[in-house]
Amino acid sequence: MSGDGGAAAGSGARGPPAGGFPEGGPIYLNNASASPMPSEAVEAVSGFLAEYGRAGPDSAEAGRLVSGTLRDVRRLVAGIIRCSPEEISLNQSTTDGVNAVAGGIRIPRGSSVVVRGMGHEHHANYYPWMRLAGRARVRSLDIDADGLFDMRQLERMLDGGGVRLAALSHALYNTGAILPAEEAGEALERRGIPYFLDAAQTVGCTGRLDVSALRCDFMAFNGSKWLCGPMGTGLLYCRKGSAGLLEPRAVGGESATLDAWNRVRHRDPPERFEAGFRNYAGMAGLAAAIRRLLRYGLDAARDRAMGLAAQLREDLSAMPGVTVHGPDDEGMRTSIVPFSVRGRDPRELAARLEARGVVMAVREMGEARMVRASPHYFNTESQVERAAEEVRREL
Repeated sequence: MSGDGGAAAGSGARGPPAGGFPEGGPIYLNNASASPMPSEAVEAVSGFLAEYGRAGPDSAEAGRLVSGTLRDVRRLVAGIIRCSPEEISLNQSTTDGVNAVAGGIRIPRGSSVVVRGMGHEHHANYYPWMRLAGRARVRSLDIDADGLFDMRQLERMLDGGGVRLAALSHALYNTGAILPAEEAGEALERRGIPYFLDAAQTVGCTGRLDVSALRCDFMAFNGSKWLCGPMGTGLLYCRKGSAGLLEPRAVGGESATLDAWNRVRHRDPPERFEAGFRNYAGMAGLAAAIRRLLRYGLDAARDRAMGLAAQLREDLSAMPGVTVHGPDDEGMRTSIVPFSVRGRDPRELAARLEARGVVMAVREMGEARMVRASPHYFNTESQVERAAEEVRREL
C-alpha cells in the first residue's frame, strides 16, 4: 500500500532491519506465538515506568502520560487497520477480545453461532463459543486439509435461518492459510448477521488491513505476535454502531457512570470495554514497536517474511520424508511454514532443534501434529538456511 512506506508487494527487495532486535541467542522462528521486541520497545517500557514513577503514579502529570500513551496506541493501530481510534479498545490479549464478544453478545436461546472446523480452530477462538452451547447451537463449517472452508456451505447455513453470529479466524495458526474473510463479511453483512474475526495471525504480517473491506463488527488481536510488542497487550476493534450488541463483561468507574436512579450507564467506546487499569507500560512498548514496523513498511515486512518462508519451504520440500503443509498459493497463506517428517514425533523434533539453537513450535491440525516455523521481517536468509540444515541433520 502506498501509505505505509513499504516496498511494492512481491518485490522482496528489502533486507532485514538494521539492528534493534536481540542478537546472539537462538535462531527464533516462532513469531506466530510471540515475537521478540525491538530495543525501542524495551526502552519505551522502562522509560514509561521511570517517568510514571518520577511524576508520582496518582498525579495529574502521570495521568497525562497515561492518556497520551493510550491515545498514541489507538491512533497507530487504527492506521494499520484503517478505522477510527475510538473503535479500538485496549485489553491484555486476543483471548480477552474473543471473550469480550462471546461473553457479551446477546444470543437468543435456540439460535445458532457459526464457527470453522471446530477442534481445528485455535482454542482461544473455539472454547469461548462452546460455552454458548447451553443456549445456542454451535455449527461448524467443514474444512479441507489446509483448514479452508467452502463459502457455499456458509451461504447455505446463513440462508437456513437462526444464525445470530459468525466467528472466524482471519488466518490459521497451524497451516497459515488465509481465509476468505472479505467474502464471508459481505455475505454476513448482506443478511444483517454480526461477524467476529480473530486477526491474531494477520495484523502485522499481511500488510495494512482494511476493516471496512472485511465488514466485521468485531476483531481481536494482540501486540505480542507480529507487531513485536510486549506480552499482555491486546486490541479489540468494535465497529461504530455495533457496540450496543455487546454487554460489557466488566464494569468500573473507567467504563461506566451511574444515573440519577443509580442505574449503571456504560460509557461510549473505547472506554465502554476498558474497566480497570490497563497495561500502560506495555502499551508504551507496543507503540514503539509499531513505529519500528511502520518505518520498515507493513507491505515490505510482508514481502520480507514471505520471501524467507518461500526459501524455507523450498529447502524442506527437497528433503526426503519431509512434507510441507499449507496452501500452495502464496497469496493464500502467511509466512507460517508447517511441516512433518515421516516417522518422527514433532514434539521430539522441535525439542532437538531448540537444543541446537533453532526455536520453532509444535501445533496440531485436528489429530495430527506438525512442526511450525514462522519467520518475520527481522529474520535473515542465513538463519533460514541454518534452520533447514538442522532439520536435514535429523533425517
